[in-house]
Amino acid sequence: MNQYNQPPRFRQKSSAGKWILGLLCAALLGGAAGYGGSLLAMKTTEPSKSQSGVNITQGSSPATGRVEAVDVSDVVNAVRPTVVEITTESVTSGNSLFGQYVSQGAGSGVIMSSDGYIITNNHVVEGARSIAVRTADGTEYDAKLVGTDPSTDLAVIKVDAQDLQPATFGNSNDLKVGSAAIAIGNPLGSLGGTVTTGIISALDREIVIDNETMVLLQTDAAINPGNSGGGLFDASGNLIGIVNAKQSASGIEGLGFAIPISDAVDVLQELIENGAVTSRPLLGVSLQEMNDGIYIMQVSEGGSAAEAGLQTGDKILSFDGHEVDSVAHLKQQLRKHRIGDVVSMEVERDGRTKTVEVTMKGQDQR
Repeated sequence: MNQYNQPPRFRQKSSAGKWILGLLCAALLGGAAGYGGSLLAMKTTEPSKSQSGVNITQGSSPATGRVEAVDVSDVVNAVRPTVVEITTESVTSGNSLFGQYVSQGAGSGVIMSSDGYIITNNHVVEGARSIAVRTADGTEYDAKLVGTDPSTDLAVIKVDAQDLQPATFGNSNDLKVGSAAIAIGNPLGSLGGTVTTGIISALDREIVIDNETMVLLQTDAAINPGNSGGGLFDASGNLIGIVNAKQSASGIEGLGFAIPISDAVDVLQELIENGAVTSRPLLGVSLQEMNDGIYIMQVSEGGSAAEAGLQTGDKILSFDGHEVDSVAHLKQQLRKHRIGDVVSMEVERDGRTKTVEVTMKGQDQR
């Protein structure tokens, strides 16, 4: 565990005995946005306890029936204090006369515990020599980096504070296309607390960010530089995603993306406990996407796949009971497991279907 010995008390909406967080983000110079549409009043329940012993406040599920159009201001007023502005300073080497120069960046974050743990994007704080946080009431804090995970573009920072208002985490697995969405962040790095509204436009979009293929939520809520790390909320005020990207090309609008909160929970917990993701298993293969599926191009000696008997040329059909048709979806399923888990994989070899049991190993176990 890192220097912050006490784990945060997450507030979350999920099924009993399980907890789900939420995250995502924007760009180096920005900060806020909003999702909306027809929204419902907020609901909460009494705190429950997760398997890790962390107290979690559960929220209501996203609406699945007919939703009456109502004023979203109550929801916005309730969740806006959970989103913060983030500014950074980094020392950059370049070709300038002085060899180095200080660059400034901005983004957003979401409070995950009352004692100061905050979610943001890795790309918002990566390489920063100093990080500052400004809460919705105007209070400013110096923040320390707790941990980052470039693979998921998630990071956790911490400020020395008490009685902050944390977000209530929802279940992004319950979302449907057309569900209302509210984005709150710090667009352009100077418009903190900005709210934009829209809907969930698509689920499971494969987007490449910094050469990493990610599976993200798509929304038509306005997203701008600086929204990175800000919150995407559902109609009941539950955090369902961390904003982290916008499709920005000439003539393109209404394409924003966020990390599903349910995919981020385990990563966030590990960042708090270890400063990095240490339990992520490796399959130990090189993969190639073809028109008809995913093929194993190389098997690493001593890795999980090699010990399970997987071979070069095998076509992967399913992983842990889930059909996979892209490398991104395979990685998404892999991230749900830990070192030591035994996972069933179905592959096609020489025209025949074969099922193998793979024991997940880590980097230092090969």
